[in-house]
Amino acid sequence: MDERLFFPATEKNRGPIGEVLSKILPSNGFVLEIASGSGEHGVTFQERFPEIHWQTSDPDPFYRKSISAWIKHQGLNAKMPQPLDLDVRERPWPLTSEFRSSLKAIVCINMIHISPWCCTQALFEEAGNLLGKDQMLILYGPFKINSEHTSESNARFDQSLKLQNSTWGVRDLDVVSEIGMKNGFDNHDVYEMPANNLSVIFQMR
Repeated sequence: MDERLFFPATEKNRGPIGEVLSKILPSNGFVLEIASGSGEHGVTFQERFPEIHWQTSDPDPFYRKSISAWIKHQGLNAKMPQPLDLDVRERPWPLTSEFRSSLKAIVCINMIHISPWCCTQALFEEAGNLLGKDQMLILYGPFKINSEHTSESNARFDQSLKLQNSTWGVRDLDVVSEIGMKNGFDNHDVYEMPANNLSVIFQMR
């Protein structure tokens, strides 16, 4: 049975996200992807950046099965490690000493608006512990700017998220940035993305 999952949003955004990553990622080393979901981003970026070791992760075993199936389907078993069972709230994260010493960046796509706020806090706290000077935490997703939605579609999306779970919702970039500053990250760079999303790059001081 094919255990791969297919997310329409991933198919649309992996190209534009890849373009941003191509401008900022290091040429080699390990990159940790948080909340990898279906695994489609992970295998796409592993193929696009072959000198990087792309480590996926997800706390949901259903998603980890999909990630493993994608790795196998794309013929990446010899190159790409299996996904980690990683919940950002459970710290320290389950990373080997070798991985920690080779870690160059952390990528988190479409997580912080579909998780409790404590997950965003945990993400920045542990990323701040793991990353060194000038290394990056890269976020992608919808954000409010100055407490205002950037589009009507984002406002509707925010309402639908809160109906599903009152702890979810589109986050204000200023508030997220404050958490970053508290955990050793400098002011962020922002790339405008299709469908009213942003790529936000936080760099360690």
